[in-house]
Amino acid sequence: MSGTTTAAAAQRRRAAGAGANRWVVLVVLCVSLLLVAVDATVLHVAVPAVTEDLRPGAIELLWIVDVYPLVCASLLILFGTLGDRVGRRRVLLLGYALFGVASALAALADTAQVLIAARALLGVGGAMIMPATLSILRQVFPDRRERALAIGIWSAVAAVGAAVGPLLGGFLLEHFWWGSVFLVNIPLMLVSLPVGRLLLPESKGDGRGPWDVVGALMAAGGLFGVVLGVKRLGGGEPVVSLLTVLPLVLGAALLAGFVRRQRRRTYPLVDLAMFRRPAFSTSVGCIVLAMLALVGLELIAAQYLQLVLGLSPLETGLRLLPLTFAAMAAGLAGARLLRRFGPRRMVCAGFCLTAFAVVLLTAMGRADNCALLLTGFVLLGFGLETTLFGAYESMLSEAPQEQSGGAAAIGETSYQLGAGIGIALLGSVMNAAYAPGLTGGVPGVPAPASVAAGHSLGEAYEVAAQLGGPAGVALRRAAGDAFVHGLHVTLVVSAGLLLLGAVMALRLPRVMQCEEVSVPAPRDAVKSPSQSRVSV
Repeated sequence: MSGTTTAAAAQRRRAAGAGANRWVVLVVLCVSLLLVAVDATVLHVAVPAVTEDLRPGAIELLWIVDVYPLVCASLLILFGTLGDRVGRRRVLLLGYALFGVASALAALADTAQVLIAARALLGVGGAMIMPATLSILRQVFPDRRERALAIGIWSAVAAVGAAVGPLLGGFLLEHFWWGSVFLVNIPLMLVSLPVGRLLLPESKGDGRGPWDVVGALMAAGGLFGVVLGVKRLGGGEPVVSLLTVLPLVLGAALLAGFVRRQRRRTYPLVDLAMFRRPAFSTSVGCIVLAMLALVGLELIAAQYLQLVLGLSPLETGLRLLPLTFAAMAAGLAGARLLRRFGPRRMVCAGFCLTAFAVVLLTAMGRADNCALLLTGFVLLGFGLETTLFGAYESMLSEAPQEQSGGAAAIGETSYQLGAGIGIALLGSVMNAAYAPGLTGGVPGVPAPASVAAGHSLGEAYEVAAQLGGPAGVALRRAAGDAFVHGLHVTLVVSAGLLLLGAVMALRLPRVMQCEEVSVPAPRDAVKSPSQSRVSV
């Protein structure tokens, strides 16, 4: 009996990983993810140097920063489903090559327009790489318990990449020119391309019916419009602005048409029936809510640390590192927690822990409380990563294996949309709570100066410096108090959203169900019940 089981397990690994060691495959996939995660944040610290060298206009600078995540989010579904059709490894390797070429182009850019084009190409490469890593991971780890551990490592690497980006960028800028933040990608891609070709297994979906090119373009255009509109709202643009409303309306219309088209097709690009499964749709919603809270809070926390407490960018990054380390720990412990508590309790507890951390951080004031910040950030990082891990694992396990590329793309798109909505929503709440503390007037400060200071804390400090004297001091103090008040209101709203996520998570399965995994028998062998199915 044990011999039959061992032979069947070996056959399953060969079918899933084409003879490659699946843990080596995981390392290759994690390196891919690390590159994409680092590139999403590495440019932030290089913006001043880019501005000084290339002299971009305000709109050009905005596109230099935003075009990468905008293009990447728009094309995730297109390339995720294309991988299901033509081969996930093929799309991943093409993404490697394009990422390397675009990195060289960005590093050597001598105009803002060339840098924008290069960043757009980086976004295309990232959209090829991100869903492919998850879908190949789904393929090479058919055992759900092993897959949970692999996803935990994968998510921990994502947390490391997000934190390493600014630190790596700062180090490179101190020793080289700004193009080095892109040039560092090329050696890694030159290694990843042949290694990936040698070790990664190829996998496809069932291949039934033609690939819906029109549907893929509709999804890309719709997501581009929605993400662009959300980013403009997050950047403080007026809601009634034509350049904000038009992308949102057109994007929503294209996405609605995409959904209608998929429902009518015999062989849809994305099987929307997945959303009728409570575990899948709930997991997607939990990813959106978790990212909404994380990105918005990180942005506001960075402003608080720098503008209120007066920390340098490097000191700010170091203060936020405990959040990253806690997220790494949660990712590595996620598989064991999931097996013990199940998806429902794990994700619900993650949301509740995060909400508690957010409420705890409302005790922040004008004075630096290092112990409070450390405790709050550790709880925040562990809680959010626990939530994201449980949601990603449930979503990926619920999707059919032949649809894993599309499912991974939906998860990554939810991640990006949640991040954009978080910046827009929590930023709007912050501004609404901050502005009245200044626009109502500050004693001893001219009314126009108070109104100008109500736009943002950074602008308030600039106005205060121009005023000088007692009026400047009064305005600076009032602006700091208003910002802290706005931060407290934003934290309370965020805690409410997180508790809503905890309620939503109650629809997830109670236990981690490890189903039987089908194992294709060799062509020259006769199938038997013990060979064709293996209990996991």
